Amino acid sequence: MPVTNDDLRTNLPPVSDPGERAPQEGIALCLSGGGYRAMVFHLGVLWRLNEFGYLPRLDRVSSVSGGSITAAMLGLRWSRLSFSNGTAQRLVEEVIEPVRAFAHHTVDVGSVLKGVFLPGSISDQVASAYRKHLFGSATLQDLPEDRPRFVINATNVQTGSLWRFSRPYMRDYLVGEVKWPKVPLATAVAASSAFPPILSPARLELDPASFSPSTGEPYHRAEYMKEVFLSDGGVYDNLGLETAWKRYSTILVSDAGLAMAADPDPGTDWATHAKRVLDMVDNQVRALRKRQVVGSFVCGARKGAYWSVRSSIDDYGMANALPCPIGRTRELAQVATRLSDMPDELQERLINWGYAVCDAAMRRWVDPTLPEPTAFPYARGV
Repeated sequence: MPVTNDDLRTNLPPVSDPGERAPQEGIALCLSGGGYRAMVFHLGVLWRLNEFGYLPRLDRVSSVSGGSITAAMLGLRWSRLSFSNGTAQRLVEEVIEPVRAFAHHTVDVGSVLKGVFLPGSISDQVASAYRKHLFGSATLQDLPEDRPRFVINATNVQTGSLWRFSRPYMRDYLVGEVKWPKVPLATAVAASSAFPPILSPARLELDPASFSPSTGEPYHRAEYMKEVFLSDGGVYDNLGLETAWKRYSTILVSDAGLAMAADPDPGTDWATHAKRVLDMVDNQVRALRKRQVVGSFVCGARKGAYWSVRSSIDDYGMANALPCPIGRTRELAQVATRLSDMPDELQERLINWGYAVCDAAMRRWVDPTLPEPTAFPYARGV
């Protein structure tokens, strides 16, 4: 890791659970939250990983919030990607172009208004938009049967724990699991991206009888199983790290989250002050997870790479990296966390930036023999 970068600098030891079993060999990709900014940035990441031949090598794709939109589309279209010699021949047609088209739809404002004035919650309206424009009637059972395992993460507001959506099961380790859930893919992604306080919570109605028998979960009770209230997966883990970290030895982390900026006038009234303090708490939790990741790479506890929308391409020390002026990439890092119409120019710049920083991180820290890039996906650069 380029520890000279402020995002990556750490003096902390890796955080681990003494009772946690050793990770198995395998590669996991974690896609962070960050609204449409993350959704589009991660497209560039997938583009470069595909050129490297890494997509079919993935054992798990773990995602939250905006990253879950991209991950779910990749999972849904996996069988149509036409892999040849380790490369998906139809990634652009099946994943990148549909997600880019969706990025022209403003979802958040319309969903709020419909949720206020029409039947159904705001989260229901977000799910409806995902269903209409991306996922149709697909359910979790339409994700790949084998590998990679796609895990879409939300936060259970009732227990304060992670709620995992996947094809073989959905679960909260404090409540229990439902095997082979037929939850609509749009519903799972809407829960994962239910950004508080506006788009949250998402309400999941379940039959308590659908849960597997208790294995000692403390909240394996009807009041926690009949109605589940979920918020953005980033509330618990904005990197989508946990479900990958506990299992695999190689972790690739793509972070499109927005760091809290300094503010000389943060406000002193109770509302703005409370929001600022909560943002500080959230920012520190995210920073600790990044330090966990990078510290573990440095000490050899895990293999892999971390890259961020806030990184500097120069920190990777690659003379042949694509040109990414720090002034331009900082502009991209400050794109608002919205589900709002994104112009083509901005989309292409974000895709190019995700492509370039993934390229530099993978060649610097994972495999220096990977081929150098010849050009950005889109001619405009970053």
